[in-house]
Amino acid sequence: MDQDYNFLQDYCLKTRQRFVDEFFPPDVRSIGEGLLKPDVMAKVEWIRPTVCRQSCVWLEASAHVVPDGQSFSHNYTGLFHFRFWRFGKWYDVVIDDKLPTIGRQLIFVKSKTYNEFWPALLEKAYAKVCGSYSDMHTGRVSEALLDFTGGVHMHYELKTAPTDLWEIIYRAYQSEVLMGCETPPGNEKRLPNGIVLGHAYTVTKVYQVMSGRNPVQLVRLFNPWGDSEWNGDWSDNSPLWNTVSDEDHQQLLVNENGEFWMSMKDFLRTFDNMDICCTCPDFLEGKSACHWISKYHHGSWVSGSTDGGCMNHEDTFCKNPQFWLRINEIDKACEQGQNNVLVSLIQKPDKRHRRRVAHHGIGFYVFAMRSEGKFGSSFFYKRMPVVTSGPFQDARQVMKFFRLEPGEYLIIPSTYYPKKSAEFILSIFWNKNTEGFGLDSCRNAHSHIANILYLCHGYCTLGLHLNEEILNLMFVRYGGATEQITLESFICLVMRLNCMASE
Repeated sequence: MDQDYNFLQDYCLKTRQRFVDEFFPPDVRSIGEGLLKPDVMAKVEWIRPTVCRQSCVWLEASAHVVPDGQSFSHNYTGLFHFRFWRFGKWYDVVIDDKLPTIGRQLIFVKSKTYNEFWPALLEKAYAKVCGSYSDMHTGRVSEALLDFTGGVHMHYELKTAPTDLWEIIYRAYQSEVLMGCETPPGNEKRLPNGIVLGHAYTVTKVYQVMSGRNPVQLVRLFNPWGDSEWNGDWSDNSPLWNTVSDEDHQQLLVNENGEFWMSMKDFLRTFDNMDICCTCPDFLEGKSACHWISKYHHGSWVSGSTDGGCMNHEDTFCKNPQFWLRINEIDKACEQGQNNVLVSLIQKPDKRHRRRVAHHGIGFYVFAMRSEGKFGSSFFYKRMPVVTSGPFQDARQVMKFFRLEPGEYLIIPSTYYPKKSAEFILSIFWNKNTEGFGLDSCRNAHSHIANILYLCHGYCTLGLHLNEEILNLMFVRYGGATEQITLESFICLVMRLNCMASE
């Protein structure tokens, strides 16, 4: 993801070449292993849209993901670029426009419009981000939604979904929020009802109709591959459509392949889980006037320093990074019992190819606390968390949406086992009357001790720049059992570093 789109575009225009991406070549390596059978793979041709169709259309999409100024006519070089959010940053990803086809038909994502190709190009760019098309299919809906928006992600297991889930997704639809769902695992087996197991679907609309005298909650879904649809109640040819008004029938009529309606009850029975991704969780408040803000903390579990593991490991748990959160007076506009905090923990992968990433079990705890410095093991021996993220998961992300009463709290992200190194992003969303930051950055200035961030800022002030690994090694060496560096040790370290820098 370090290719320069403008440089490559200028080069192709000057040399009158069509761009071919050597970092994501149009061959079997980019499709990856296990996605297509060998006999099918042998039939794959990589063809540019201008060859597939005489007239190609490029429609405007999300400006966050699809930069403008791209087309199949003006300054066309076969080069396109897209933007994806990856662990705290937006990255520009370039691709060539050679797409995998069989018989000149796209074999993966297809647009509803026969000569529209930006969805397939976007899919190819995301496959490049993941490592291959196969790696992309290994991931979950939640990962794609997050990478496409850079927002906050909410996950619901449909077998234990909240009773107001339809109201939640209705408000999400009204707010134009991205929503996706997955069927139970099943190696993409097609069921008699038309649903494909182990497959991802997009939620495109929710609506309530009157079927006779009874209200019915409906969900419209889209199968991106467009080759199979639900054929049960409220499907395209269901007689239940004869029980609604002509106005609703015409308004909700679906003519596109792969798109269909089903009742909320069938949706909950048929699908396994659902993900909602948005830039801000305001839509969750319904009619409430609450407004949300966010804070992102980039941190790491470092071997020998901040890798304490979960609460099962009492002696080391306190080593984990600690983050302070204060809930001020709750906004009067917020409803009684309404959730006011959302915490998301994401661990960064150590490999590019998604199939090769081995996630640690991760989770977080929230403790009620007093106003004081970083807490040692004795604090945790006596207290239980007021909130947890739930069972630790070997996943890229865990999240929890919950309510905290006014007061001060301690948030501790951790791996399940100690001595597991990884980088992470802790995202905290709260209403406007809440504040929070890393406890390591607010240690009592009168304690005459330095934590790792204080030490880092001190060195930067002196013009010395050290990476986090070296700083953690210094704490292990000079911090002792308390992992705290005294003022005397700090001065000694500064003098030694100055001597080293001057040699």
